[in-house]
Amino acid sequence: MSRSAGDALVVAAVFAGALFLGRMQENGALDAAFAAIERHVAIFTDQGRAIDPTTEPGVRPAARWGALPLCSSGKRVTCLVDGDTGWAGGTKWRLLNIDAPEVSRPECPRERLFADQATRRLQALLASGYDLDGDGHDRYGRELVTITLSDGRDAGAVLIAEGLVQPWPNSGNPWCGR
Repeated sequence: MSRSAGDALVVAAVFAGALFLGRMQENGALDAAFAAIERHVAIFTDQGRAIDPTTEPGVRPAARWGALPLCSSGKRVTCLVDGDTGWAGGTKWRLLNIDAPEVSRPECPRERLFADQATRRLQALLASGYDLDGDGHDRYGRELVTITLSDGRDAGAVLIAEGLVQPWPNSGNPWCGR
């Protein structure tokens, strides 16, 4: 086999692997695999004692494997839709008391810019760990949640303070000047 044919084979294998992992992410198989691994991984205290973060009082496990991925087409299991909406274990949630700019149907180009910023900022905030706490459902059937970050801050309050979202309820679209 020539060197160029070998190189082409390596590139094709890497591309196929990336496609395979992408499909596994879309159908939720990666979430299930990570959850199974998470159940079997011990966290150690300063004293070297292994603890189970799901049963140990006062221990808050970090978000699974870094940043929450952005949702793509296909089955959504655990991912982030935009600056105030996401999925956790197959359940769609919406942040309580905030309104983020729209990613899917922005009213103006400026709103889309802010939507991308709010989404990426929420993704970065969640990367260090978080807890979701449900508080009923909205008119679309999404679970209304508050998100407490691993440092104790409320994710919605951080986004409001940074000017990336607005409090809910509200009137108008400040990103488009209305």
